[in-house]
Amino acid sequence: MLTNGRLVLWLTRKTLEWRRTTGRSRRELRSVAAMGSSCSQLGVPPPRGPRHVGCTDLMMGHTAQGCFFRLYYPCEETGKTERPSWIPCREYFNGLADFMKLNRTFTVPIFHYMFGSFKIPAMPDAPFKSNEKYPVVIFSHGLGAFRTLYSTICVELASQGFIVASVEHRDSSASATYYCHEATQSETMVLKSNALQEWMYYRALQQGEKEFPLRNQQVKLRAKECVDALETLAEINSGKQVTNDLQTHFDWTTLENSMDLSKVSVMGHSFGGATVIQALSQDDKFKCGVALDTWMLPVDDETIPKVRQPIFFINSERFQWPSNICRMRKLDSDVVERKMITIRGTVHQSFPDFTFMTGNLIGKWMKLKGAIDPHVAMDLSNKATLAFLQRHLGLKNNFNQWDRLIDGDDENLIPGTNVTLQASL
Repeated sequence: MLTNGRLVLWLTRKTLEWRRTTGRSRRELRSVAAMGSSCSQLGVPPPRGPRHVGCTDLMMGHTAQGCFFRLYYPCEETGKTERPSWIPCREYFNGLADFMKLNRTFTVPIFHYMFGSFKIPAMPDAPFKSNEKYPVVIFSHGLGAFRTLYSTICVELASQGFIVASVEHRDSSASATYYCHEATQSETMVLKSNALQEWMYYRALQQGEKEFPLRNQQVKLRAKECVDALETLAEINSGKQVTNDLQTHFDWTTLENSMDLSKVSVMGHSFGGATVIQALSQDDKFKCGVALDTWMLPVDDETIPKVRQPIFFINSERFQWPSNICRMRKLDSDVVERKMITIRGTVHQSFPDFTFMTGNLIGKWMKLKGAIDPHVAMDLSNKATLAFLQRHLGLKNNFNQWDRLIDGDDENLIPGTNVTLQASL
């Protein structure tokens, strides 16, 4: 789930004032977002793992039922300095504006000023480094997000030796997404392309509509999309040729026999956390799941007993509430490990990349940042995740050095939850 529109409204006023009185530059406008920050380096932080990271996009199928994800992977060093944009194109700004119920005319230029020049610390279409078999993570984004907004997490996992597919969901829960369909002969002549983009935007609840039926339907589709992404990777791993509807230069044949498909996990944030639970219930090829600040409403009661794999809940301190935690507790098990920790000083937006895109003053006002340094919070979350994945995927890395974090053993962690649970719940 993303933030509301107060920042945009404030920036709109500031932009009009500055342009009217001083004609300030884009660089200076972006500095507004850094107000109150002790660090001027805004943007997705570089990964800490030992491997270089590449990324590329794959879209298969000419309908909304096709497969669409961004792949992050260990790559060869190319020496190139080109990096992909954090927000891929203007239509995603349109979607964010719609999701936040803001006027596109005023909001999109502000978003473009603020975020349009940010890059992801990965090399686009870089050659895959194929000297070993890598475990796989399928990542599911939150409500109103899309495939690039959790790049900090995905890039870090890839730098630590994972292949990560960040799915862009087409269940109308993304703020924006698209698919490509075949152009007619006349359209091809005009557009000089054999494919057309069909954009899909966030579907808001209608007046009087109950939320659970919609979200339950969506979470089942989301889980299927995660399964489809894994099946697509399995086909690529077996050497099957793929047809990518997007214009990329990545050689997918280099991924043949590169993935250890006995070591697969699923991970997600908020609505993506619910998707983790649903996906685990639908496919036992997912050996474990990591659910970040999960929103449990979409998951129905029939799904919970079907989940037999280990789950790690990593929560923020300021988002959760008793009934939501109680639904997570229904997944407790004496047979498989179900762990929960809470990161002190965090908010719901401490997991998406937005927490790194504004300075302290604006970030805390907009609840994009909590009291803790976002780099510290993200580092704890990532290390705890890596330790849990090593434990349950049978990895032979040194991630077990962070095993204590799984139990909440750190001054910035709370074992379990900070939420007081009433016996009646």
